[in-house]
Amino acid sequence: MNDNLLEIPGYLVHGRLGKGGMAEVYLATQESLNRKVAVKVLDKLDDEAYRARFIKEARMVASLHHPSIVTIHDIDQLTDGRYYLAMEFLAGGDLGRYKGQVLEPMEALRIVQQIASALAVVHDKGLVHRDIKPANILFRGDGTAVLTDFGIAKDLALDSELTQFNVAVGSPAYSSPEQAQCQPLDARSDIYSLGVILLELLTGENPFRGASYAETVLNHVQMDPPLLRRALDDYQYLIDRMLAKDPDERFADCHVLLDSLADLLDLNLDFTRIGPAAILDQPVKAPKTPKTPKTPKTPKTPNAPVARRRYRGLLWGLAGVLLLAISTGGGYFVVLQMKIADLLELGEQRLAEGKLGEPAGDNADFYFHEVLRLDDDNAKAGDGLQRVLAARIAGALAQAAQRLAEDRLVQPEQDNAVYYYQQVLGWAPDNQQAQAGLGLVAQRFIDLSEEAYRQREFALALEYIETGLQVAPQNQTLLELQAVHEQRVQKAARVVSNRPSAKAQAKQPEQTNPVKRLWNRLFN
Repeated sequence: MNDNLLEIPGYLVHGRLGKGGMAEVYLATQESLNRKVAVKVLDKLDDEAYRARFIKEARMVASLHHPSIVTIHDIDQLTDGRYYLAMEFLAGGDLGRYKGQVLEPMEALRIVQQIASALAVVHDKGLVHRDIKPANILFRGDGTAVLTDFGIAKDLALDSELTQFNVAVGSPAYSSPEQAQCQPLDARSDIYSLGVILLELLTGENPFRGASYAETVLNHVQMDPPLLRRALDDYQYLIDRMLAKDPDERFADCHVLLDSLADLLDLNLDFTRIGPAAILDQPVKAPKTPKTPKTPKTPKTPNAPVARRRYRGLLWGLAGVLLLAISTGGGYFVVLQMKIADLLELGEQRLAEGKLGEPAGDNADFYFHEVLRLDDDNAKAGDGLQRVLAARIAGALAQAAQRLAEDRLVQPEQDNAVYYYQQVLGWAPDNQQAQAGLGLVAQRFIDLSEEAYRQREFALALEYIETGLQVAPQNQTLLELQAVHEQRVQKAARVVSNRPSAKAQAKQPEQTNPVKRLWNRLFN
């Protein structure tokens, strides 16, 4: 539709922001208040029941008042009979901008907490959002996460893949198992979808997203919630509850979910953000006591793998109980020491597994450094880092020796003898094995250059010399070879020019042989 043909009384339309399956969205200025708004215009004209539902749901959302729910300003009709909805314009972009990124746990929890708080209001009104996904979570300029698109002007069936702001709209990648199977939905379906978003924010990926619609649906129905890496143990219980396949095993409602989120945020178990100047002799604020879940019916007993994951996620929850029981600065110290002990254990495990610096966020170097951020004088962490360094040096030296034996001196890039020796010297500048190794590389270039001279490949010889000097700039033999290179080339050229030709050499014995000269004189 041509933007210039759209006229809305009282609004100055600037252009179309996007188009969905049932509506178009325009950016406009509400002239009476001189404020930017987003105007959603309903496409469907011939379905009276659909128009009635549009108006009913629009009025329902307009009655919702919450900082994380989009504000509805106006509902009316165009002159051609189509209904429109004017709402708050959110210029901060949507949650899809974080796709593929791993957020700090506290930031991810903050976003999910805001949306869960909005959903609590929505669900208390008897509504189910049905389409919780990154494209429907937008941000104000101050960073507040805002829930939008409450099923208004959108078919109730699973949406096809459409594009709005270059973000997939209506993708089944965030659908609950019951929604994927077209079963009746309640508030717990939105909790599942929000759990998928939390998982994606913590890990940078959505494991349920398949190569096709059918594969994605099957993943939601059958795939268990994944185990988080050890650094995210504190959040495993939350993920398991939100992503339970059976709705009865999820949080009963968003109020119960919010209590669990508040416990994590209040305890701030992400100790990497604790400053060293914490005052230990003051009482620590006790966390809120979780409400008793208002479960509709007795949950099913979880299977053993799920129970183990929940147990692992509860370990630090027990530490929180200990903190509450002690309720003193000493309690804080006990919890801190427990966290340090856990990190040291993880560091030792990864060191034994050879995971020195990879994968990111789950390796020996990472865990020992985390300990030092909590306790900068921790001797065990310092010793652990020394052993990590020794293991790295030993590994690099072994790699270098192998590449030297294979004559892979400077190629391929980042996998050659010089690369590994220099890596060692970057960690330990005085390492004698690495220094001696570079000397062996230089000697190899000397040998190669001499061999090239013998083959009269002078350009190649010079190339070997110059490459060797890049490795060992102060090597006296290479410097001398470089200095006399031109002289050797010129000398070789003179030798060639003074050497008699093969034909001349063949005639020479004939002219100087006295027996043959006598023979010729006698018979010729």
